[in-house]
Amino acid sequence: MKRNPNIVLLSRDHHFGLLCSWKIRQGLKKEVETERIKKYIVYFWENHLKEHFREEEQILIPYLEDEYTSRICSEHHQLRMFASEIENSESINLFSDFADLLEQHIRFEERHWFPHLEEKLNSDTLDKIGKKLIYSHIEEHDDYADEFWK
Repeated sequence: MKRNPNIVLLSRDHHFGLLCSWKIRQGLKKEVETERIKKYIVYFWENHLKEHFREEEQILIPYLEDEYTSRICSEHHQLRMFASEIENSESINLFSDFADLLEQHIRFEERHWFPHLEEKLNSDTLDKIGKKLIYSHIEEHDDYADEFWK
């Protein structure tokens, strides 16, 4: 799908989020030691998702508050709670729940929320968003050393 260039940076981040979900599922499928998967989830939260959510919440959400935005905020809150619970727990069920919600959330943003923003926001607003993102965005890369999913 062709993404507006002003929000493409956030869209590119989603690739890494989908990979995160896949890696968690692979680790669970291969019955990798729980602590290894947990460390990855905490790493990914701290080094990727936390900042990504901040950008969406501070840069995109203020321009259009509606039912889409409500869903995004709710899912961000749920994912924050999962990340916190995972950090303080050993429950494998939380790992699956986190991976599932993260994937569903990303797919919703890509298929519905971003197209909705592109349709509802005018080009000047999208340009402002793009400038803010260029200033604050850090290019994603996932260089986590323990490749437990292989």
